Amino acid sequence: MADITKNYQVEGMTCGHCEKSVQEEIGEIFGVTDVQASHESGTVSVSGAGFTDEQVAEAVEEAGYSLK
Repeated sequence: MADITKNYQVEGMTCGHCEKSVQEEIGEIFGVTDVQASHESGTVSVSGAGFTDEQVAEAVEEAGYSLK
């Protein structure tokens, strides 16, 4: 399966610690190879293969935030 990159809007990130929390939770999803979160733009970019939007949403919620 080829790697893909998907971008998501995240509500509630306000600082670098928020970014780190989101990145750590999403990074634990099987198949994810790279995660880049930005509290300034309110986005997270997820790269890899075999992950689902639902898995990303659950990980973001586990970190204490939500997808728009």
